[in-house]
Amino acid sequence: MTLSIVTTLYRSARHLDEFHRRAGAAASSVSADYEIVFVNDGSPDDSLDVALAIQRRDAHVRVIDLSRNFGHHAALMEGLRHARGDLVFLIDSDLEEAPEWLGEFHVHLTDAGCDAVYGVQRARKGGLIERATGWIFYEAVARPLELPWPSNSVTARLMTRRFVDALTQFREREIAIVGLCALTGFAQQAVPVNKISRGSSTYRLQLRIAALVNAVTSFSSRPLVLVFQLGCAIMAVSSLAALYMIWRRLVGGVGVAGYASLVVSIWFLGGLMVFCIGLVGIYLSKIFIEVKQRPSAIVREEYPPGH
Repeated sequence: MTLSIVTTLYRSARHLDEFHRRAGAAASSVSADYEIVFVNDGSPDDSLDVALAIQRRDAHVRVIDLSRNFGHHAALMEGLRHARGDLVFLIDSDLEEAPEWLGEFHVHLTDAGCDAVYGVQRARKGGLIERATGWIFYEAVARPLELPWPSNSVTARLMTRRFVDALTQFREREIAIVGLCALTGFAQQAVPVNKISRGSSTYRLQLRIAALVNAVTSFSSRPLVLVFQLGCAIMAVSSLAALYMIWRRLVGGVGVAGYASLVVSIWFLGGLMVFCIGLVGIYLSKIFIEVKQRPSAIVREEYPPGH
């Protein structure tokens, strides 16, 4: 098998026929020996039925049906584990990412002799909240991490077999594909792309915040270091304040103390303590999840070509 195209299904029914047509045409321009792997991530609409209808009329299509919704990145990783191609093209099925990028990515992969080519948005798509959360993640959070996390990268990427084999060795339960790709190493090249917006995204604000917290705490211990540094800074400031108050008391400059500053200090320090304890709790919960060694996804049924 020369090429595998891997995508996930979640509320994707209305896009699948067009995605299949365009992805098949893009794959044919690279090789006649290809497969399209649809991974149904517990989609609540009729995405699975549509995918199976496509699979019955196209021998290039395979369908992997997960037992429930495990999350976008877990479903992508499961699709990568089932892909058989020497080259694997990972892409979302909502058509915000163009299947035609495959041809351009293949040219870059061949010319550069690298193991992975991934798309990077020229300008972030979406509304104000989507652009703002993206900027916060990449500029304020991802940039200080201890790995080369590419800014504004998209799901779409073309990878060699050895890259995919290395990537799927990661057995984490809480997955961030972009971070794992960065950890995998090898020679990777970015290609500027224009990602379009097709209405409301299934990534609601709560999911974006959860993905941000998961990505940061999965790939860096820096927040714990910052908590320690913050505690040291507060101790230093409080020590200086105590020395100042002692000096004022010695020179007779302390009058009747008010309650406003006391209440503010209590609320501030109390909130800070809860925040720090919560941050430590997130890391502890990750340890709890990982040590149980539960599978990141479970396949209910696999529908091979001709099924």
